[in-house]
Amino acid sequence: MKPEHPAPLFDDDAGFRQAFTQLLGGEPAPEAALKADWVDSPVGPLLAIADNDHLRLLEFFDRGILPTELGKLKADADSDITLGRTDPIDRLADELQAYFKGQSATFKTPLAPVGTHFEQRAWEALLKVPAGETRSYGDQAVALDQPTATRAVARANGANPIAILIPCHRIIGADGSLTGYGGGLWRKRWLLDHERRAFGHVLI
Repeated sequence: MKPEHPAPLFDDDAGFRQAFTQLLGGEPAPEAALKADWVDSPVGPLLAIADNDHLRLLEFFDRGILPTELGKLKADADSDITLGRTDPIDRLADELQAYFKGQSATFKTPLAPVGTHFEQRAWEALLKVPAGETRSYGDQAVALDQPTATRAVARANGANPIAILIPCHRIIGADGSLTGYGGGLWRKRWLLDHERRAFGHVLI
């Protein structure tokens, strides 16, 4: 299944390094606790950043808030970012390959996203939405025992720094509309359609 809109793809690791250097505004650090690499996908390249134990960020390269997310991550980890892979990124790459092939929607890569207490709770609720299903922002707020916090939930989802694995794409409007998605609505539709075909019965 081809995406509705084309996404930029790197030809090789040199292309990734050039794009990542531009994103950082300078050369990556020679040594750092945080390692960055890219994972290809049918909906465009994904930037993966991890330490030795956890995946800290997974984002599409054209995500507008990516520079802000990098700043938050560096401050939280008290570390610069260098190029390279760690075990979490290797595991992620294998799991994403299985996901996009429609073989498995189970992710066991350990995650440690940067966020406020409320954001962390909102993201934990997202992890409970199975592939092949959707929920509304209201449903997610109810799951947090804060049924009036729909707007706060939407903001928390918009700040989610780990695409696909923390599945904010499975949250839709109360009327069934796709509403916003940081990776673009075309990607949200593609991901939901892929999951409907491979793992369930999402109707969009």
